[in-house]
Amino acid sequence: MTTAPRTLLSVNVNKVALVRNTRHLGIPSVVRAAGLCLQAGAHGITVHPRPDERHIRPHDVFDLVELLRHWPRAEFNIEGNPTQNLMDYIRRVRPSQATFVPDSEDQFTSDHGWSFPQDAERLRPLIAECRQLGVRVSLFMDPVPEQMAAARAVGADRVELYTEPYAAAWGGPRQEAQLQRYAAAAQAAVDAGLGVNAGHDLNQGNLAAFVARVPGLLEVSIGHAFVADALELGYAAATRAYLHCIDEGRAARG
Repeated sequence: MTTAPRTLLSVNVNKVALVRNTRHLGIPSVVRAAGLCLQAGAHGITVHPRPDERHIRPHDVFDLVELLRHWPRAEFNIEGNPTQNLMDYIRRVRPSQATFVPDSEDQFTSDHGWSFPQDAERLRPLIAECRQLGVRVSLFMDPVPEQMAAARAVGADRVELYTEPYAAAWGGPRQEAQLQRYAAAAQAAVDAGLGVNAGHDLNQGNLAAFVARVPGLLEVSIGHAFVADALELGYAAATRAYLHCIDEGRAARG
């Protein structure tokens, strides 16, 4: 019997930076937050440095690189639109993973994935450059099974399934249909030779069921809900709580 891969937790620290940026005191510290999460067992750190610097700023990226030198097994995932400022970071930092997200510069938050064949030609050379730099590439994608082979064809290593529709359906009559939709998309990705990540509005309430039902899930990136929980629980306890959700989901796979 093939053992399912362990789903890793990458903590997105954008919202820590957002709070810090409301004053000029340097607190809360993005680096300290990341370090506390890693100490508690998180497997990686995610940032999405937008061009307007509304949360993560350039120095945060480089400060986190220095932190992660002390955590050689932890992964650094940098998200963003490769046609904006993302590639500059990739070339300088060479993170473990680059997640390409089709956001506009003034977009409030990520709300859709790439589309093929429309986006293929502009993505192909940028993906190739990342892979030449030794950086794994994940494409932010809607859960459309028919799109997965196309993502692989342009050179992606993984897809990150955009999970807001699942989160919005949680607890309602569409929950099961959404779970089936994501399971089908993930299976199509695995069949195409892609790794599967997921993120956006995953939280303690809906994470375990997602892990249990979605095949091949290698990583979840969680930020907004995580930081909201950390305000009440602390970074370490929030990290342990999300790791527990992942373990609970893995156990439920049967």
